[in-house]
Amino acid sequence: MTKMIPGLNNEKNKFSRLLNVAKISTLLITVPNLALSDEVVEMNQFEVVGKYLYSNQVNALESPTPIIDVPQSLSIFTAEQIGLQGFRNIGDIINYTPGVNTSQGEGHRDAIVFRGVRSTADFFIDGFRDDVQYYRPFYNLEQIEILRGPNALLFGRGGTGGILNRVTKKGVLDRNFTGYKASFDTFGAFSVEVDSNYAASEDSAFRVNAFFEHLENDRDFYDGDRLGFNPTAKFALSPATTLDLSYEYIDHERFIDRGIPTGSDGRPVKAFKDIVFGDPALNNNRLEAHLLRTTLQHDFSNFLKGNFNVFYGDYDKLYENFYVSSYSQANSPDVATLDGYVDTTQRQNLILSGNLIGEFATGEIDHTLVTGVEFIDTSSDQDRYNAFWDTTADDNEMFTIARPLNLSGGVGVNSSGVTTTNSYTTDLNDDTRVSINVFSFYIQDEIEFTERWHGIIGGRFDSFDIEVFNVLADETRSRKDEEVSPRLGLVFKPQETVSLYASFSESFLPRSGEQFANINGNNNILDPNTFQNLEAGLKWDFNQGLSLTTSVFEIEQSSPQVADNDPSTLDVIDSQITGFEAQLQGNVTDWWFISAGYSYLDGEQVNRLGPTNLRPRELPEHMFSIWNNYRVTTRFGLGLGLIHQSDSFINNGNTAVLPSYTRIDAAAYFDVSDRLRIQVNVENLTDELYFPNSHSTHQATVGAPINARIAFVGRF
Repeated sequence: MTKMIPGLNNEKNKFSRLLNVAKISTLLITVPNLALSDEVVEMNQFEVVGKYLYSNQVNALESPTPIIDVPQSLSIFTAEQIGLQGFRNIGDIINYTPGVNTSQGEGHRDAIVFRGVRSTADFFIDGFRDDVQYYRPFYNLEQIEILRGPNALLFGRGGTGGILNRVTKKGVLDRNFTGYKASFDTFGAFSVEVDSNYAASEDSAFRVNAFFEHLENDRDFYDGDRLGFNPTAKFALSPATTLDLSYEYIDHERFIDRGIPTGSDGRPVKAFKDIVFGDPALNNNRLEAHLLRTTLQHDFSNFLKGNFNVFYGDYDKLYENFYVSSYSQANSPDVATLDGYVDTTQRQNLILSGNLIGEFATGEIDHTLVTGVEFIDTSSDQDRYNAFWDTTADDNEMFTIARPLNLSGGVGVNSSGVTTTNSYTTDLNDDTRVSINVFSFYIQDEIEFTERWHGIIGGRFDSFDIEVFNVLADETRSRKDEEVSPRLGLVFKPQETVSLYASFSESFLPRSGEQFANINGNNNILDPNTFQNLEAGLKWDFNQGLSLTTSVFEIEQSSPQVADNDPSTLDVIDSQITGFEAQLQGNVTDWWFISAGYSYLDGEQVNRLGPTNLRPRELPEHMFSIWNNYRVTTRFGLGLGLIHQSDSFINNGNTAVLPSYTRIDAAAYFDVSDRLRIQVNVENLTDELYFPNSHSTHQATVGAPINARIAFVGRF
């Protein structure tokens, strides 16, 4: 819904929000009197299954390695935990994960800062690269896996600070069921999800997940719709062979909000917290995608297994927006300069991969050997038109700050009182046609020397071949990079439930960047950036199903640059980020589940002259989060969480700051029967004004005020 009410009273807004939350809370309290059945059922618990904590395997690691034996920091969020905490997007999960934080992503995409390294492309779905920039839905997920540290051995280029893998729901052979979830919140947003499985026979099953979501929040003009449809099929071709097929259709549209400017003190201007610096008609994002996934798995014997995978993704994306490009609170406090552009991407990804996982022994030493090959063919066309104002013959124009701005549909009145009109067809900024072929081979040996000593050794070879046709320059450039990425790890287990580990891993990022924008200028002669990670840690699984993980790490980035004094030579610039992470997760008692995390991050920018005494952007020194689920009775439960993030710099010049903040969240759940749960999640319980992230100096995101969502979760 479009909200254009200049001068709206802020206190009245706050009172209305509190009233809406109170109404939903009252509804929850009265739910026990509306029980549909006297049957008493237990709320599901997080349990230890075999050797694996919360999950029977870390899907992203190819081989089913117990988490305690993985010499690397990782976090797993199951579908149940995602539901109970009310997570609706990747950013919600990142808030409760140590060592990572969110970036704004220009308001139209997921963007994560893994241990100080920002990424919009280190996303995977069922182990397949999912590098297009968009907001990823949760409706069809079994779990989310977040691995930290460079991960090139299994994932190839990128993975510089970590990766995020989404594991989707597959067909279930032995039962029929239909589940649903319907929810709405105090902003007016609502969603509906359906998950239906049909076992056609002992050897085949069909499953459909679908959702529709209407988006609203507290910001003026904000709205949008998201649709997802994911039918899957599973076939047991023989006792040793299974085939999974999946097709997913995604159709997303939403308003883009790039946030507010910073003032003379370098901090977001709180007086502008209710102002949207954009165009209600031309700040939007549209994505349509078709995704096909196939996995064939075969057990050759009890000791040798293999899989073959095919992924095809066709993405068509457009985003257009205006945003604050400059602002001077000292010289012109009532005027902001807006810039803008429209950007389109058409991308097709074809990925073929195969793996063999074998178990064997050499004398008294046991091995789990993973070998794999991967081929990626990517075609990506992208172009961008800058804004072009007829009053300035430029992409920048100045507007008087008001709620709303005097701008709609690309036509407005500038700060001088003159009508100005924008064109998105005049100034073509770039137009590139990209073709990429990647061939990879990797091998990894998980070695059990003794019951107490385990090791991992492996490496990956990548051949990355890119060709870019620059339409504007009528020029074609190409580059081929061949890189070897090693991985080493050593695990000592003084007892079965405790491990001490040390590891080394490496990754690389070609100079064409995450999104293959170009290799113009000197980029086509520069080697990739490389990232090395040294890490040591402790993992301890307690008897109750509680797991503690701690780690210390150092990531070193090496970036070749053309030397200033001799362009025929290179300078190699090294910079480091160091840190500490701790995570406690699991059941403290049969009734109490906890997930707590803390991270300390430190780093310094380095240039040709050496250390700069400047801190990297988007690197909070301290981050802390905790979430508790407590079952008061077999039917009724409560949740309480807290997020804290210390100050961080918005820009590399360290002149703009995101202030520290603390946010409190809460939840309550009631099982009406074994087929229906009613749940309320309240975000920002204390209604704190905070700014969680930013894309650049004058684009600080305004955090949502207190809000609540009620959900009905059931099954037939």
